[in-house]
Amino acid sequence: MTIVQPRPASTVMLLRDKDTSSLLGQRSELEVFMVRRSVQSEFMPDIYVFPGGSVMPDDKQVESLTDLCEPVPSSQSDPEGRTVLGTGVRAAAIRELFEEANVLLAHREGQMLEVSGDVVPQFAAYREAFNARKGSLVEMARNARLVFATNSLAYFAHWITPEAMPKRYDTHFFLAAAPLQQEALYDNFETSDGVWIHPANALKQFEQNTFPIAFPTFHQLRDLSAYVNVEEALNATKTRYVMTHLPIVEVQNGTGKIHLPEEPDFIWKQSVR
Repeated sequence: MTIVQPRPASTVMLLRDKDTSSLLGQRSELEVFMVRRSVQSEFMPDIYVFPGGSVMPDDKQVESLTDLCEPVPSSQSDPEGRTVLGTGVRAAAIRELFEEANVLLAHREGQMLEVSGDVVPQFAAYREAFNARKGSLVEMARNARLVFATNSLAYFAHWITPEAMPKRYDTHFFLAAAPLQQEALYDNFETSDGVWIHPANALKQFEQNTFPIAFPTFHQLRDLSAYVNVEEALNATKTRYVMTHLPIVEVQNGTGKIHLPEEPDFIWKQSVR
């Protein structure tokens, strides 16, 4: 068997606090934005995922330009150097989040970018260009006077697609707080739906067969469900050790049985194509 080399990739779990206050007191509930991949997608079609995709040459280029990216503190760069500027994984996360969810993590004049009023058409055009594979992070940053908020991405998880799979990705998962003055929207191109959902609720709907997800997504939702709000989730990444997960898969008649070496009794079944 020829083992396919995994492509570097990034995924963003965009978070917000939903106000659930009542007469009994003030409360908030953590929500994460998820998109449903198109049924025509070659990789993981018709399931809910976090926005993300492969690292492109433009991503590495923009990270080499220090005036276009916020410096990443050592506390946010894992000891193994997997997410330092120059790898392209942080810029890819920002680009994919913009493409698939309409949220651009960038600063303008020292403040988080606001996309409202007269600038909405401008950034809609940028997004359309990226979805047509004609966009450039460098050109957008120069033209719109942006500095990408690479320091707003908190490293959360690292997963590599099983060696037996025909398409493989070396994926870095990040957490990010949703900017207040931007609206998350699915692109209706690579994705067919977008929802804000509590992680535990997503898992519940998955168990009811109404919310299809993949094996790594299940694990991220399970971990996220432990946090009460955005602040708690982001703070937890400061002391969280990110280990690399490489699941094992056995393929029979087009169906893969997947498990982690450290969880051999938890078997996940999914179609392999």
